[in-house]
Amino acid sequence: MARTESPPKERLRAAFEHGRAQDRAILMPYLVCGYPDPQTFVACARAAAEAGADVLEIGIPFSDPIMDGPVIAAASQQVLERGSHVADALELIARTSEATNLPLVAMTYYNIPFRAGLDRFASRLADAGAVGAILPDLSVEDAGEWRRACAGAGIAPVFIAAQTSPPDRLRRIGRASEGFVYAASLLGVTGVREAMNDRARALVERIRVETDLPVAVGIGVSTPEHAREVAAFADGVIVGSALVKLIADEDDPSGAVGKFVGEVRAAAAR
Repeated sequence: MARTESPPKERLRAAFEHGRAQDRAILMPYLVCGYPDPQTFVACARAAAEAGADVLEIGIPFSDPIMDGPVIAAASQQVLERGSHVADALELIARTSEATNLPLVAMTYYNIPFRAGLDRFASRLADAGAVGAILPDLSVEDAGEWRRACAGAGIAPVFIAAQTSPPDRLRRIGRASEGFVYAASLLGVTGVREAMNDRARALVERIRVETDLPVAVGIGVSTPEHAREVAAFADGVIVGSALVKLIADEDDPSGAVGKFVGEVRAAAAR
């Protein structure tokens, strides 16, 4: 049943509009749901919010994460080995929504909503406080049922554009996405990189030809300097593996997250 109140995805649109009004790219840190443990995860999310994050991307762990590089895959596996289930992740997303009051975008793989039932899963995401969802292994051509489920729940389906995507596919991605288009700055899986790829700017420019949606760049954005580069041409900056690695390496994960996100937020201010 369609929701009668203002749909959750409106909060995602508003976040990009707020960034545009301030002439800056919004910051979207990525966290693995439940990593390294539920309490620390929520504390890290709260620290990111207090340091200036505009939106949080929350990865729901899956056993075969084809897009995730070694850092995120290892973190997800640790959560799964602890016995965490999808219901636990949804509960944590709800706790994170309450703790941060930020728009949350869930990222996971198609098998999870498929097994739960697309309508049911999309509705549960919305009830937990999510405003959008990314399923990187679901092609835009096969996403009709998922898009209808998202529409019924009021959340935004977000699709990923790759450097290899031809114009007609970028057009389909732009038409199917809501909230924003995710531009993958590099080919391959997520991971920490030493330098940004110049082709990220070209990809964003190609996406803008096909859609008026905001464009956020992720995969390989690893330092404040990277964020500064990306913020010069994109509407959003997504930082994932570098942040998850920081959580794994530091004795005070939430403190380290707050410091790092603050530095990235300052760098992305244009």
